Amino acid sequence: MTADYPKSLYIAYGSNCELETQVMLSGVFNYIGRDIVEAITDKIHEVERMLEALIKSLEEKRLNP
Repeated sequence: MTADYPKSLYIAYGSNCELETQVMLSGVFNYIGRDIVEAITDKIHEVERMLEALIKSLEEKRLNP
């Protein structure tokens, strides 16, 4: 594992949060319907949980080799 991998995961996490903001704003301005916002947000949260778990796992391995 290179040092760039965890950094990439943090960048992906930030991008996922930005996407959530854009989806929420799209709903606020009625570009997409509430049901679509909820469906997309559910998927975004799923990706968020996966990224958090992977980051946590890598940090634990780094601290306890």
